[in-house]
Amino acid sequence: MEFFADYLGFLAKTATLVVAILIVVAALASLRGKGRRKGGQLQVHKLNDFYKQLRERLEASLMDKDALKRHRKQQAKAEKAKKKHKETPQRVFVLDFDGDIKASATESLRQEITALLTVATPKDEVVLRLESGGGMVHSYGLASSQLARVRQAGVPLTVCVDKVAASGGYMMACIGEKILCAPFAVLGSIGVVAQLPNIHKLLRKHDIDVELHTAGEFKRTLTVLGENTEKGREKFQEDLEITHRLFKNFVVHYRPQLSIDEVATGEVWLGVSALEKQLVDEIKTSDEYLAERAKVAQVFHLHFAERKTLQERMGIAAAVAAERGVSRFWAALVARRLW
Repeated sequence: MEFFADYLGFLAKTATLVVAILIVVAALASLRGKGRRKGGQLQVHKLNDFYKQLRERLEASLMDKDALKRHRKQQAKAEKAKKKHKETPQRVFVLDFDGDIKASATESLRQEITALLTVATPKDEVVLRLESGGGMVHSYGLASSQLARVRQAGVPLTVCVDKVAASGGYMMACIGEKILCAPFAVLGSIGVVAQLPNIHKLLRKHDIDVELHTAGEFKRTLTVLGENTEKGREKFQEDLEITHRLFKNFVVHYRPQLSIDEVATGEVWLGVSALEKQLVDEIKTSDEYLAERAKVAQVFHLHFAERKTLQERMGIAAAVAAERGVSRFWAALVARRLW
């Protein structure tokens, strides 16, 4: 047990020293990084090559050497003839959006759209693989505005939903000229929700007063600490109704075929039911759709990778180091049978 105590003391001192160094380095990095943009790099991958590699790997496993050689020659001949007699194939630009409550992926999305709009024409197509359960109104409003840029440029936009596009996620999805979804994907939730706790009664029970001063009758409607009034609740609800009305009008603008009062109840529907409600246009996964498009078009996947700041890299390094330290600590305990 004496070794155990000594080891814990050493571990605590080491951890304290490491944390202190990280704090100093992070502070210096913060001072140096003020006013600088993180920047990043646009990564482009041709998905046709990816699909070709999958096919060739499988063919190599299924065919004998001679048959594979003949097959490769036939393919090369067919591709050569295709290039000779056919126009330049259509281009498809594939984007991904994995949304959290703050729609944090918007920063990458805006850069990707800015880039592709410099070269895309109405003959091309943009495919968005979307996954989001929604979040903050203003955040998803901005994300939707980025997709609207594609429509405004006259470039066809297809949205693929494999798992979920609800609330703010559906606000983005509805902009697509064509919406595809998997059979059990979740869509809809065209509604608005807001909630907050109120501990005024608890504070009053312990004789704690909270003073709230505002300029403007409705600068605050509902609060966490103060006493909420019926007038404040009515205004809060009124604001929700206004936001909901704007949401419905936005959806109707891009999908006028919807019976909006029927689907704007806050409910969600799985893929097949969503198709019946005309929330989507076709039941098909993104994998199936892109594999089909790759047969007749050049398919490019775009991803804007943001450059991480020194603080973020230090944070990741610290987390990895801490995890390794804990693992080694428990390994030492097991080795010495101290527990």
